[in-house]
Amino acid sequence: MTRPVDAGLAPYAADPAHTRGRRHAEPPPEYRSEYQRDRDRIVHCNAFRRLTYKTQVFVNHEGDLYRTRVTHSLEVAQIARTVARALELNETLTEAICLAHDLGHTPFGHAGQDALNLCMRDYGGFEHNLQSLRVVDELEERYAEFQGLNLTFECREGILKHCSPANAKLLGEVGQRFLRNEQPGLEAQLANLADAIAYNNHDVDDGVRAGLISVAELQSVRLFQRFYSEVMQRYPDTSPRRQLHETIRRMINALVVDLVQTSRAQIVAADVQHIDDVRRQRQPLMNLSESMYALHLELKRFLNRSLYRHAQVSDMTRRARSVVSDLFAALLDDGALLPAEHRDAAARAAATQGMAGRARVVADYVAGMTDRFAFLEHARVTQARSAGA
Repeated sequence: MTRPVDAGLAPYAADPAHTRGRRHAEPPPEYRSEYQRDRDRIVHCNAFRRLTYKTQVFVNHEGDLYRTRVTHSLEVAQIARTVARALELNETLTEAICLAHDLGHTPFGHAGQDALNLCMRDYGGFEHNLQSLRVVDELEERYAEFQGLNLTFECREGILKHCSPANAKLLGEVGQRFLRNEQPGLEAQLANLADAIAYNNHDVDDGVRAGLISVAELQSVRLFQRFYSEVMQRYPDTSPRRQLHETIRRMINALVVDLVQTSRAQIVAADVQHIDDVRRQRQPLMNLSESMYALHLELKRFLNRSLYRHAQVSDMTRRARSVVSDLFAALLDDGALLPAEHRDAAARAAATQGMAGRARVVADYVAGMTDRFAFLEHARVTQARSAGA
């Protein structure tokens, strides 16, 4: 049987017929490429479904229309697929990386991650990007012959966007590029940029919808003001909601077009002919132009100042950190509070790795929670400890 290949690829794109393979050898898939198998495994895994009830800025119960991690991942994939197709990169691999990039995120977004990292400071720390790789390599339990999803090397290198040298030394081949100062494939570079474009622009939408930032405030941001003025001239009588959407879609389009044009020029200038040539570069080849990056960064700084540090968000952030910290401390102190399978895993880890192993299992459990389940577990654990006091 002829194995399917992804047609129309540039010579420097990731070719599924020449993947560096999987950690555990498997027969080749029928009617799918290796990267299609990766994408399908990600979509069907438990961690991906849980992203439906995990959020970045707004906690899940605060409203039904705000982005969740799963809708964010779909938006990232949509942006990245457009660029991948334009540059003749591997669209399927790009999509797989985008769909997997947030699998390791804690409940309550960055607030949860910061709290869990602090809790784990004596046990190796916690970083959501590294946790995403841990999810696909170790934590998903679906296959009889191996732990995790057994994804291809190219997908795994894309998930691991950044990594400390100390952690890189523990990750085998996928960690070597951080020690050699090399780049990942272009599909991985693209997924990273699409992530930034997506969350900047959808946070504008969600922030205005929540009433935490206003269109008037956003007009101090050059990228927004440029396209908002264009929209107001063309559609002065349409609704504010449509005016906002028309502005945001123009912003995204401008960023995507710039990314395609800038990256194409840099790829040509570098004269790369193979994915290994891409990896040997000292700097990424997928980039925004300097002028567009400056506008992108200005928007990011506005959101950091006006949305992410808004009093309402800060109040929720403090509550979220407290919930995560309390849960971790209680579960680490009293393993009987863990569900049976996690309790058994914690005991096995403690027997071979000591307290650090037990703490990692507790961190895995807490990180895997959705926003609303974390609240429920916090209430359960608090009640159980009060009853036993």
